[in-house]
Amino acid sequence: MRSLPSLFILLLLLGSCGKSKKTVIPEKPLGWKKIETPTKASLRGLSPVTEQIVWASGSGGTWLRTLDGGETWESGIIDGLDSVDFRDIEAFDANTAIAMASGQPAVIYKTKDGGKTWEKKYQGPEEAFLDGMAFYNNMGYAIGDVVDGKWMVLESKNQGENWQWMELSPPGPIGGGSFAASGSGILADADNIWFVSAGKDSKIYHSNNNGFHWEKYITPVPQEEDSEGIFSFVRIDSEGMVAVGGDFSKPDLTGKNSAMSLDKGKSWTLTTGNPLSGYKSGVEFFSRFGWLIAVGPNGSDFSANRAEDWEKFSDEGFHAVKMDHTTTSVWASGANGTVARLIY
Repeated sequence: MRSLPSLFILLLLLGSCGKSKKTVIPEKPLGWKKIETPTKASLRGLSPVTEQIVWASGSGGTWLRTLDGGETWESGIIDGLDSVDFRDIEAFDANTAIAMASGQPAVIYKTKDGGKTWEKKYQGPEEAFLDGMAFYNNMGYAIGDVVDGKWMVLESKNQGENWQWMELSPPGPIGGGSFAASGSGILADADNIWFVSAGKDSKIYHSNNNGFHWEKYITPVPQEEDSEGIFSFVRIDSEGMVAVGGDFSKPDLTGKNSAMSLDKGKSWTLTTGNPLSGYKSGVEFFSRFGWLIAVGPNGSDFSANRAEDWEKFSDEGFHAVKMDHTTTSVWASGANGTVARLIY
């Protein structure tokens, strides 16, 4: 028969073994692991599904897919459109993805067989210029520049099979548009749609009832030139948002390139701590460690305190940055077929 003290110690040991280990948060990202791809296209479309399944798209009608974390890739040209820039792609799994072209033709394609075939699901008018897409479950939204005094807000209720221009899309200024830099100028959830306008009228548009009514919010980012404004924004919790941008014609200009909202985008304040290292075209929230990762042509920055302070951790330049659907890895894409995975 065991003595009572021995039994007590054994129970303590068993109890401690059953407890889950706490996540150890690294001090900062270590950099990027660049991954060789079979293309030299400019890749602004990026959609990691898991640590292993990643899709990308870009110039020359290019699409890419890896099923083994970048060890091997499949690639091709969407429907022979080798002069078209597919600046956003949203993937659901290893076989299903939706790609959006900016410029003309303004088209949206879908594949259900891993890229072997692509079917056109939407084509906009001659004046159309599409800027980005966002999905929440089967609901999809795409934003396009102002046409005939109205923003092109497209809606799909069936995972991108059919698209229509919302009748109640908000009015917009002549020449108004959104930056198609990384496909991340639009966000959506169960009831909400947000998108950002660019240049001299950089505002946040928001609907909290699936596009039936819209509000427009002022932002404090510089917007004196057409090259300035917000390029990307991301949600960090139920109320918080962070936006990044700057002036793409002055990539090394620091200062008022980052802003934060604590009320779902209604009001914004410039972050006041250590600034971004320059213009940034994409931002993502790595929820695993509470990091914000921002990318641009002059390098990559991170923040561990909700964008109050930024620190540059890599000189590698990218267009887009995205976290996978399982929230375990962060990927970036850029010029010359560049794809990379965050190292920490």
